[in-house]
Amino acid sequence: MVETSARLLRLLSLLQMHRDWSGTELAGRLGVTTRTVRRDVDRLRELGYPVHAAMGSAGGYRLGAGAALPPLLLDDDEAVAVAVGLQGAASGGGVAGIEEPSLRALNKVEQVLPSRLRHRLNALSKATVAIPPRDAPAVDAAILTAVSAAIRSAETMRFDYVRHDGTRTRRNVEPHRLVTWGRRWYLVGWDADRGDWRTFRADRMTPRTPNGPRFTHREPPDGDVTAFMKRTMGRDMWPYRCSVVLHAPAERFEGRVDGVVTPLDGGRCRVEMASDSFDLVVFVIGMLDVDFEVEGPPELAGHLRKYAARFANAAGPGNRREP
Repeated sequence: MVETSARLLRLLSLLQMHRDWSGTELAGRLGVTTRTVRRDVDRLRELGYPVHAAMGSAGGYRLGAGAALPPLLLDDDEAVAVAVGLQGAASGGGVAGIEEPSLRALNKVEQVLPSRLRHRLNALSKATVAIPPRDAPAVDAAILTAVSAAIRSAETMRFDYVRHDGTRTRRNVEPHRLVTWGRRWYLVGWDADRGDWRTFRADRMTPRTPNGPRFTHREPPDGDVTAFMKRTMGRDMWPYRCSVVLHAPAERFEGRVDGVVTPLDGGRCRVEMASDSFDLVVFVIGMLDVDFEVEGPPELAGHLRKYAARFANAAGPGNRREP
């Protein structure tokens, strides 16, 4: 009986690799006959696992989706990864309504973890501190689910949208991808009414049902969603777009700045950033530790002068110390 149970677990682990297995392949992996494989597949089906079988040279066994969630088999690294992900979601991951379900799921996972894995997880938990992002609007999990379903089924979404200036609009969008950028969730999609790609903050969306007509997925904008986000991030997402020229080569800042970096002559480069705060832009530029000049807007220069005066006062003669 123990041998049979162990073999069933091994068979289930193979089927969870999301590929088609012939009966001969499974028999070879398990060291049994194909007849035994058929019996074991029938046992898994009785336990609620939807194992599909197809005849012919291109057929085989495959684990499908069922009406209920059966037990899952995870290796050590997978189990720890799931637990860490649930810990982050339970502490507030920017999605509203999943904290309590995540905590329940985490408790169930921890109860069945072997002691060696519980020690790894406990050590990680004690050694880390999770600081939830400030001023990060939580997104309703139902919105993310609705968008994901529309992307999968290629159905046009109809939703009410609140722009950054507070105006309300009605949108008809072919959803392409959900993107997490910084502290927020965004939808990148083809706006059918405007005939162009647009980016929408998920926390400002109110989906309408039912969805609209089906569509054929287009090639991603700019050939890559990430490149599109960097190029257009100030147009629909943040109200302030800033441009500065840094007196250093562009390669020094690739990957260090959330913006578009363009090489210029003389070893200089232009950086275009967008934000909902000029103060944040000033902070980012200051951290680059390089000479620069402001191209625009004038408000950015005003913020720089304000901070320059404040820092100069703080470093006045009365506050200077001998090295």
